[in-house]
Amino acid sequence: MTERKITAANADEQIKQLYQTAFPEDEQIPWDDLMRLIDQMSLDFTAYYDNEEFVGFTIVYPRKAFNWYWYFAVREELRGRGLGQQILTQLKKKYEGQACVLDMESPYQDPCPNSEQRKRRHGFYLRNGFHDTNVYRSYSDVTMTVMMMGPGTLASTSSDATQPSSSELGRPSLHPRFTLQDWDDITNELKKFWWPEDLEEK
Repeated sequence: MTERKITAANADEQIKQLYQTAFPEDEQIPWDDLMRLIDQMSLDFTAYYDNEEFVGFTIVYPRKAFNWYWYFAVREELRGRGLGQQILTQLKKKYEGQACVLDMESPYQDPCPNSEQRKRRHGFYLRNGFHDTNVYRSYSDVTMTVMMMGPGTLASTSSDATQPSSSELGRPSLHPRFTLQDWDDITNELKKFWWPEDLEEK
């Protein structure tokens, strides 16, 4: 699997189309704004190719405390072939020895319209060394959570971590060193560059 660093100058239509179809519209940053943020936020935007065929991309926001795995997508027609696993393996190697976090729709939110999809995604990251932080935040009717890997992920319980609802119990209680304050810090950094006016925390 070969890699190509993506900039506003070389991002092609294939990459743009995958970005705009792989994620719900309310989870996307408008494409033109995203292109601007590549330089302004020093984003690590990487495309992956298998024998010259475009497979997918990742976008990481490198930070001193931890790296934020922001977006990760594989072309729909290529899923189920282990290519996503190859990409994540390469990404983990790139940031080896560093703390990394990602946010995702909580697999414990009940009810939700895509429960099985959330559980599969959660299981995928668990198998790859990520751990639950038990930090949650809700926007509109969607509950998001953060997973983490790397230094500090086996730390004692964080006093800032929120507690899940009764429907989210029944899983191992593991609290990496990621808190709501960390989440606020990332959000506030992003707000310096871009933030949707209609996105409100519930």
